[in-house]
Amino acid sequence: MIDPHPVHRDVVANDLRHHVLEWDGGGRTTVLCLHGFLDLAWGFAPIAPALAAAGYHVVAPDLRGHGDSDRVGAGGYYYFMDYLHDVADLVDLLSRERLAIVGHSMGGSIAALYAGAFPDRPDRAVVMEGIRVEERPGESLPRRAADWVHAVRKARLRGPRALPSIEACAERLRQFDPRCPPDLALFLAERGTAPVPGGRAYKHDPVHVTRGPYPFRLDQSKAYWSAVRCPVLFVEAEESEQPAPPDMDERIACFRDARRAVVASAGHMMIRHQPEAVARLLLEFLRPS
Repeated sequence: MIDPHPVHRDVVANDLRHHVLEWDGGGRTTVLCLHGFLDLAWGFAPIAPALAAAGYHVVAPDLRGHGDSDRVGAGGYYYFMDYLHDVADLVDLLSRERLAIVGHSMGGSIAALYAGAFPDRPDRAVVMEGIRVEERPGESLPRRAADWVHAVRKARLRGPRALPSIEACAERLRQFDPRCPPDLALFLAERGTAPVPGGRAYKHDPVHVTRGPYPFRLDQSKAYWSAVRCPVLFVEAEESEQPAPPDMDERIACFRDARRAVVASAGHMMIRHQPEAVARLLLEFLRPS
């Protein structure tokens, strides 16, 4: 059951104000939850109360440019290393004695980077379909950079897309995620949108929808993954819309202590589709051995 009343906190990490939701189970282990692309901290609401009920201190930030956290300033952009710095500061500000870092999709990519850059800090890491990014070795980098410039200019001029009501925002969410229950879609739309001229719009910075100038490089990511020391649980959805790359086994083999689990009857947004199953997997993995 979703608890609609977690504690709200604002903390400054990497010189940006981050809005954070906190479900405090009173324990010494902080579970830091990192949401995916165009999602927000409320995306963990279906599972956070169960983790808190088990005694964990659960915190979920809106990542920069998402939800109620600050956007980058004029002339800024969103790079993965910016998120890494943000998370490093958030850990220092929010974490208790022990740290478990949980990331979904983009948040999983960030969690894996953080665990490699700071291998002594997390005791556990959970990556939910976060290392599936496709490498495109034949791509023209000059063309990609030019496309990025044009896309950012266009996004800034266009601004957010307005929808007429919260209900329309919920329906828009379900267009991209038909498995999402209608009541949960409305819950997320109420918290993830804000009034704009012409109706309501999702709170993320429109610049997020542009493709950045730096492509994914597998060799660079493998360097981070190979540096991770803590146990890592890779959670995959049985019916994910984002297929695993053919070298998935090789990628996971980079991690020293990797475990795998599959959530049945779920798509990529598995927390929305099977929250009880996801929470159960996390609790089994996070429990001290």
